[in-house]
Amino acid sequence: MLTILFSAPDALWNQYKEVLPAALSAKGVDGTLVRDADPAAVDYIVYAPNDRLRDFTPFTKARAVLSLFAGVDRIVGNTTLTQPLTRLVDPGLAEGMVEWVTGQVLLHHLHLDRNIGAAPHWVQDAPPLARDRRVTLLGLGELGMACADLLRALHFDLRGWSRGRKDAPFPTFHGAGGLKQALDGADIVITLLPDTPATRNILNAESLNWPARGAVVINPGRGPLIDDDALLAALDDGRIGHAVLDVFRVEPLPADHPYWAHPKVTVSPHIAAVSRPKSASLVVAENIRRAEAGEPLLFLVDRSRGY
Repeated sequence: MLTILFSAPDALWNQYKEVLPAALSAKGVDGTLVRDADPAAVDYIVYAPNDRLRDFTPFTKARAVLSLFAGVDRIVGNTTLTQPLTRLVDPGLAEGMVEWVTGQVLLHHLHLDRNIGAAPHWVQDAPPLARDRRVTLLGLGELGMACADLLRALHFDLRGWSRGRKDAPFPTFHGAGGLKQALDGADIVITLLPDTPATRNILNAESLNWPARGAVVINPGRGPLIDDDALLAALDDGRIGHAVLDVFRVEPLPADHPYWAHPKVTVSPHIAAVSRPKSASLVVAENIRRAEAGEPLLFLVDRSRGY
């Protein structure tokens, strides 16, 4: 019988302690899920960042570390982690992200915050049709493309950017040379990139000049994608009209952070795409089943790229 260590905060243990064993059983995996174990006896580690496990060296038998999060930036640089590392790519995660992103885009596209529930305000400034609203997606991975599919179905004028070349049924750009082309004239900018040295501060004092004046920035990706000081300056002088931020460099966002009080910032408490235990457990269990069957792991992290 396999020993599967669940190394994550207590709140996550309470969510997974029943559904993950059920998923393992459904996948035909003969294993016991434990909170503590002799490191030398552990076969797999189900992991979310926590203070109890930072040194993976003693886990000499472990065949893989399976992240419960899509982002692995807090662990990928750990030099003691030599086991294969997988990230969570969960259909429920993508569905949640699509719903959140589309809701935020429509809120600002239709001016719903201005025209619904306000004080007496009868100004018939109807928004343009979606096809006349340019939306730029920074990041064309699984989550980015899932969002793109629905935004395209709504007929938004879509553009996309990624680090490498990507094929898509809308104009795409890549690399440092393509970033300005992707952002040029955008009315809404959505950041769905991983946190890597190549993407950190991708929205900065220079690149925030490229979207249309008064553009909306929506960030459900990673906090470090945005230079906070540059964004605040762009909001203050009107280059950026509003920012919807779901992720931050420090979480929870400190109570004295300028974002809380800024009239052009909407703070969202990192809820755009959260792992749903039931669907996430099936992904983790499937990877353990695959490893035991000698099949390639799904969603293996490329350490050189950071995701």
